[in-house]
Amino acid sequence: MRAVRIVTLMGTSLLTLSFLATGCNSGGNEDAYKPKPAYSGNKATMPAVPSIVKKPIKVGDTYTIWGAAYYLRSRVHSKEVDGKDLKISGYIIKTNLMEAPLCAVHKTGKEDPEDCKAPVPAFWIADSKDAKEKDAIKVLGWASNFAQIYDAIGEYKKREGVKQVKESEPLTDNFWGVKIPDPLPNVGAKVTVTGNYATTFTRATHGTVADPIMGVLTYSEMSYQEPPTETATLPGMH
Repeated sequence: MRAVRIVTLMGTSLLTLSFLATGCNSGGNEDAYKPKPAYSGNKATMPAVPSIVKKPIKVGDTYTIWGAAYYLRSRVHSKEVDGKDLKISGYIIKTNLMEAPLCAVHKTGKEDPEDCKAPVPAFWIADSKDAKEKDAIKVLGWASNFAQIYDAIGEYKKREGVKQVKESEPLTDNFWGVKIPDPLPNVGAKVTVTGNYATTFTRATHGTVADPIMGVLTYSEMSYQEPPTETATLPGMH
């Protein structure tokens, strides 16, 4: 009996496999692969590959504005510029001289009133004359307050048109010991500023100034490639 059951089961299994095989093959030709000819219609129009202008990091040993700020934000290159003494060249696109409060516009030796809130004198340099402030580097440290600039305006005006046997030295800031630029920074001039470049400026007597995107340049000296076309001044001065 056991032998008969084994033979019967084997026969049933063979019949099932035979049926499945027959079912799989039935109608198989209907789904067979039918090759199609290559598309011969209109070709797709693709936009032209944009031309990317590579901006220079440096010109000689002088950084561009874009180059200095790009390196400052770079994980690879930040150590080359952050906290280093650099030469950076650009156009002056803004100063805050005309934003000086009248309470701060006076000769040196006179203190500002206690409620007089004056910013640190500053100017901004960029790679082009029409650049926005967000694309410029702020330069601080060239004058400690507006009284120093008041004296410089008066002194530099005396020198205009006067022939000097030897070129006069710029006035020195009484607090920071730097030479106040002659002529004073004004919009439109092209300059090369040498100084310490970092994300912060800490020389101010009240608080700090920080810019982690474009950085802050602490002035040491400056040379003009293109002097300003107009003489800088302060509110109330002529």
